[in-house]
Amino acid sequence: MNIAELQVFLAIASERSFSKAAGKLHRTQSAVSQALKRLEDQLGERLVDRSSKDGRLTEAGRVLRDYAERLMRLADEAETAVHELRDLQRGRVLIGANESTVHSLIPLIVSFHEQCPAVHVDVRRAHARQVGAEVATGSLDFGILTFRPAEAGLGTIVIDEDDLVLLVPPAHPFAKRRVVHMAEVGRQPIVAHNDPSPARDRVLRIYEQRHEELNIRVSLPSLDAIKRAVEMGLGIAVLPRRCALAELSRGELVALRIPELRLRRQLRLVYRKTGEHSHAAHEFLRVAHEVAGAHEHDR
Repeated sequence: MNIAELQVFLAIASERSFSKAAGKLHRTQSAVSQALKRLEDQLGERLVDRSSKDGRLTEAGRVLRDYAERLMRLADEAETAVHELRDLQRGRVLIGANESTVHSLIPLIVSFHEQCPAVHVDVRRAHARQVGAEVATGSLDFGILTFRPAEAGLGTIVIDEDDLVLLVPPAHPFAKRRVVHMAEVGRQPIVAHNDPSPARDRVLRIYEQRHEELNIRVSLPSLDAIKRAVEMGLGIAVLPRRCALAELSRGELVALRIPELRLRRQLRLVYRKTGEHSHAAHEFLRVAHEVAGAHEHDR
């Protein structure tokens, strides 16, 4: 069975006449008769009682009509769904990011949803070292990284910049200062993230190269837990500034510079340069270029 033959059959069932069905479908009566015969031959059953003057359906015809109507509705729904993808009335964008980079992604998602509110943006937690490979293989539409990926065929767009700061509670002795040096930080109890990341590795490597001590008292699995621990006086932490904007604005934490840790980070949207992109992903990339251009102008 194919859709065209089912359309012919439903037209005959509706019009109760081969000639009227042909007129409705803008086809010849002979073409209508042949289409019905092919359908009957395939099913091995008569669908229309030729002896009746009103084009009455046989029992097999009545059974098929119910299913044919359902199939036609599904076909219409499928066509509509595909058109909605093209018109950005549905669809999904899948992005990989880790806990520290996702904060820079939120403003981009806001800009995208202002233009495409019906598209689902799905951000999955992904380790930075895996993001490039997953974007390259198509497992992810995009990724967020603080470095250029090594995988071939990938491009990046700088969507944000951020720097690492020392976070302390307002009651901490450092809170009245603007700058704290590495050696001073190393003597304080540190609350650290226990999930390896490029930023964490760079901080540890700098301390090792300078032969400075780093007193890590507690390791926690999330940035929110680290910030909460700092607020409660369990220690201090070195984190990206953007991760703590809300706490800083409310006065719950204080951010200080560490001159020796001038780790300015560029947040990059990673994408495939070649291959098929969904309509939604293509539009997300366009918005990212737009946002990146505005960000560059602001700088």
